[in-house]
Amino acid sequence: MELDTLIERIGYIRIRANLSARKLSLMIGKNAGYIHMLEQNKNFAPTFETLTAILEACNTTTEEFFYYDIEEYKKDSQIIELLKKVKDEEKKTAILTLLNK
Repeated sequence: MELDTLIERIGYIRIRANLSARKLSLMIGKNAGYIHMLEQNKNFAPTFETLTAILEACNTTTEEFFYYDIEEYKKDSQIIELLKKVKDEEKKTAILTLLNK
Protein backbone atom coordinates (compact mmCIF):
# COMPACT_ATOMS: atom_id res chain seq x y z
CA MET A 1 0.00 0.00 0.00
CA GLU A 2 1.29 3.43 -0.95
CA LEU A 3 2.02 5.85 1.90
CA ASP A 4 -0.58 8.36 0.63
CA THR A 5 -3.28 5.66 0.70
CA LEU A 6 -2.22 4.56 4.19
CA ILE A 7 -2.50 8.14 5.49
CA GLU A 8 -5.87 8.67 3.77
CA ARG A 9 -7.21 5.49 5.36
CA ILE A 10 -6.07 6.60 8.79
CA GLY A 11 -8.09 9.79 8.28
CA TYR A 12 -11.06 7.77 7.01
CA ILE A 13 -11.17 5.40 9.99
CA ARG A 14 -10.58 8.27 12.43
CA ILE A 15 -13.54 10.22 11.06
CA ARG A 16 -15.67 7.06 10.89
CA ALA A 17 -14.84 6.46 14.57
CA ASN A 18 -15.93 10.05 15.28
CA LEU A 19 -12.57 10.98 16.77
CA SER A 20 -10.79 14.29 16.42
CA ALA A 21 -7.13 14.16 15.44
CA ARG A 22 -6.24 15.48 18.90
CA LYS A 23 -8.32 12.90 20.76
CA LEU A 24 -6.91 10.02 18.71
CA SER A 25 -3.36 11.30 19.27
CA LEU A 26 -3.90 11.31 23.02
CA MET A 27 -5.64 7.90 22.96
CA ILE A 28 -2.57 6.30 21.40
CA GLY A 29 -0.16 8.00 23.79
CA LYS A 30 1.23 10.59 21.41
CA ASN A 31 1.41 14.37 21.66
CA ALA A 32 -1.80 16.23 20.88
CA GLY A 33 -0.75 17.15 17.34
CA TYR A 34 0.59 13.77 16.21
CA ILE A 35 -2.37 12.62 14.07
CA HIS A 36 -2.84 16.08 12.56
CA MET A 37 0.85 16.12 11.60
CA LEU A 38 0.57 12.57 10.22
CA GLU A 39 -2.48 13.40 8.10
CA GLN A 40 -0.96 16.65 6.77
CA ASN A 41 2.61 15.48 6.09
CA LYS A 42 2.37 12.82 3.38
CA ASN A 43 6.05 11.88 3.86
CA PHE A 44 5.61 10.90 7.51
CA ALA A 45 4.66 7.30 8.28
CA PRO A 46 3.61 5.78 11.59
CA THR A 47 5.50 2.83 13.03
CA PHE A 48 3.82 -0.57 12.99
CA GLU A 49 3.13 -0.24 16.72
CA THR A 50 1.55 3.18 16.26
CA LEU A 51 -0.55 1.99 13.32
CA THR A 52 -1.74 -0.95 15.43
CA ALA A 53 -2.71 1.44 18.25
CA ILE A 54 -4.58 3.68 15.77
CA LEU A 55 -6.52 0.72 14.38
CA GLU A 56 -7.43 -0.46 17.87
CA ALA A 57 -8.54 3.02 18.95
CA CYS A 58 -10.69 3.31 15.81
CA ASN A 59 -12.15 -0.18 16.28
CA THR A 60 -10.79 -1.35 12.92
CA THR A 61 -9.15 -4.69 12.16
CA THR A 62 -5.91 -4.96 10.22
CA GLU A 63 -7.75 -7.00 7.59
CA GLU A 64 -10.35 -4.26 7.14
CA PHE A 65 -7.74 -1.50 7.03
CA PHE A 66 -5.74 -3.18 4.28
CA TYR A 67 -8.75 -4.52 2.34
CA TYR A 68 -8.67 -3.30 -1.26
CA ASP A 69 -11.94 -1.34 -0.79
CA ILE A 70 -12.31 -0.38 2.86
CA GLU A 71 -15.78 1.08 2.31
CA GLU A 72 -17.08 -2.26 1.02
CA TYR A 73 -15.28 -4.46 3.56
CA LYS A 74 -18.22 -5.09 5.88
CA LYS A 75 -20.62 -6.02 3.08
CA ASP A 76 -18.05 -8.20 1.33
CA SER A 77 -17.22 -9.95 4.61
CA GLN A 78 -20.89 -10.68 5.23
CA ILE A 79 -21.26 -12.14 1.74
CA ILE A 80 -18.20 -14.34 2.21
CA GLU A 81 -19.46 -15.63 5.55
CA LEU A 82 -22.83 -16.50 4.02
CA LEU A 83 -21.16 -18.24 1.08
CA LYS A 84 -19.08 -20.35 3.46
CA LYS A 85 -22.31 -21.79 4.84
CA VAL A 86 -23.50 -23.04 1.44
CA LYS A 87 -22.76 -26.78 1.32
CA ASP A 88 -24.96 -27.92 -1.56
CA GLU A 89 -22.98 -28.12 -4.84
CA GLU A 90 -25.99 -27.19 -6.98
CA LYS A 91 -26.55 -24.05 -4.92
CA LYS A 92 -22.86 -23.15 -5.22
CA THR A 93 -23.04 -23.58 -8.99
CA ALA A 94 -26.19 -21.45 -9.15
CA ILE A 95 -24.54 -18.71 -7.09
CA LEU A 96 -21.44 -18.75 -9.31
CA THR A 97 -23.60 -18.55 -12.42
CA LEU A 98 -25.50 -15.60 -10.96
CA LEU A 99 -22.34 -13.78 -9.91
CA ASN A 100 -20.65 -14.30 -13.27
CA LYS A 101 -23.49 -12.57 -15.18
